Amino acid sequence: MTRTEIRLGGLGGQGIIKSAVIIGEAASIHDGKEAVQTASYGPESRGSACKAEVIISDTPVDYPLVLTPHIMVALSNDAFHKYKNDLGEGAIAIIDSDLVKAGKIKPGVQVYQVTAATTAHNVLKNPLVTNVVMLGAFTAITKIVTPEAMQKAIANAFPRYRELNLRAFDEGMKLGQEALEQSSKTK
Repeated sequence: MTRTEIRLGGLGGQGIIKSAVIIGEAASIHDGKEAVQTASYGPESRGSACKAEVIISDTPVDYPLVLTPHIMVALSNDAFHKYKNDLGEGAIAIIDSDLVKAGKIKPGVQVYQVTAATTAHNVLKNPLVTNVVMLGAFTAITKIVTPEAMQKAIANAFPRYRELNLRAFDEGMKLGQEALEQSSKTK
């Protein structure tokens, strides 16, 4: 791995920025890689467009902005459709199929669909952990950070709700594995 560019998109209040910070911590502090994280969002705290980006590299990151994402995680339909054309050949898009309708996408982009919102609501009984379910799916699908590193970063991010969030991560890992298996069957 030289440089992997990751973009997360959704709405304010969905934990997009927190997820990017967790990915960056998992990669840099717990996996020993180089990472930078940036974010942009509207003036409203909830409901406005939100995007966060992480760059992970084996060498120091010389330019901190994402140009052509290798990985995109989308938790809103608007974010997915706004950023999908930025993805390059061979990129991965991980979408919450409860919240995003993929539609047409560039050839060469692999789309993985997971049901993070439904899992957070029905299995974990807490829709606030949807983003952590997506972090589990992200970890299983991309393998860009180790599960152990992500678990440590999640535990650090949510010390008061550690157990719930680690369960959400585990459920997301299962969803990510299922998405990988489904993808291999359709190839």
